[in-house]
Amino acid sequence: MAQTLLLDLTTWDLVVDIYGNIAVASDPYSQAQDAASAIKTFQGEVYFDTTIGVPYSQIIGTLPPVALMKQQFANAAKTVPNVKNAVVYLSSLADRQISGQVQITNTIGTTSAAPFGIFVTATPGNFILGQSTLGGPNVLG
Repeated sequence: MAQTLLLDLTTWDLVVDIYGNIAVASDPYSQAQDAASAIKTFQGEVYFDTTIGVPYSQIIGTLPPVALMKQQFANAAKTVPNVKNAVVYLSSLADRQISGQVQITNTIGTTSAAPFGIFVTATPGNFILGQSTLGGPNVLG
């Protein structure tokens, strides 16, 4: 059984359990949350494997067809171990924000879902992703 740190649905930051410990999520939700995190990952951002992630350089400032974005997001979600299939539903494409839900089916046939949201502001040489209440803005570039 895989586990991952449980993230707050609004801030995508760590949460604590009723005992004050860092909360963890278990399968199948942990796989869906990891798929949502994969969708939020810029291609090239992960230093030990710069090939994974979504090619946001093709999305930022261009607004490609929705079907193409959904396919790129689903491809990123399917990179999570034991995720067999992923379907992406977009709920908002406005004001440089993309949000929606990823529904995954794992290798044993269990389905789970997690929301995702991406707030992108392009500045020269940098991409700024939303705000994190734990560590301030996440700046990539």
